[in-house]
Amino acid sequence: MTGTLLLIPNALDLGAAEVPIVDVLPAGVLQRAAALTHWVAEDARSARAFLKRVALHFPLALPLQAIAIEELPRSRKGSREPVPAAAWSALLQPALDGRDIGLISEAGLPAVADPGALLVAAAHAAGIPVLALPGPSALLLALAASGLNGQSFAFVGYPPQDPAARAARLRELEALSRRQGQTQILIETPYRNAALLATALEALAPATRLSVSCGLTLAEGWTRSGPVATWRVRPQAMPDRLPAVFCLLAS
Repeated sequence: MTGTLLLIPNALDLGAAEVPIVDVLPAGVLQRAAALTHWVAEDARSARAFLKRVALHFPLALPLQAIAIEELPRSRKGSREPVPAAAWSALLQPALDGRDIGLISEAGLPAVADPGALLVAAAHAAGIPVLALPGPSALLLALAASGLNGQSFAFVGYPPQDPAARAARLRELEALSRRQGQTQILIETPYRNAALLATALEALAPATRLSVSCGLTLAEGWTRSGPVATWRVRPQAMPDRLPAVFCLLAS
């Protein structure tokens, strides 16, 4: 029988002080993770760190050093050539041999704002069952806490790094949000959080509603939501080491 590709959620505390993993992941998920002997990860080191946390609550099926952890393939830097199909087939071979595989991201749900989506697509193409297990998604947690439109929303990834291009992109998303009544969700590398917020406050209309969630699930985490005009009156310091999610909704 064919094994299953299990999408194992991770905590959202990468790069921060660890929170108790049982506070953010269900016990059933941790138990399923402990039973797996084959994994695919963005980074093998972070996957091992995750399994060490799991082992504090449930015994692993094998000693950690005996668990097979493969990393997702990456295209050559600067190349637009796709990863060869053979690379995905090799990662999925244990499932074809009847063993379950765990796919894990460095933070949150695998395959959501995450390169693991390509492995999921390859699993479907190969007829391998895919099962997503429950856990935190920073994008949906931020949307839920924002008070913005949760009935129609779009995740648009990272903005451009160039300041002028970043401002133009935010105005483009604002116009789209106004036309469709749709919340636009962005993320940024933590050390550019302050730059993105500054650009948003300069580029967006005063009435546009802006929500920022920072350090979700962490003890110091917070969400602030309100019109851009209010943000301008009361500036907000942005940490450069904690991930943040930005949501906007134009009226």
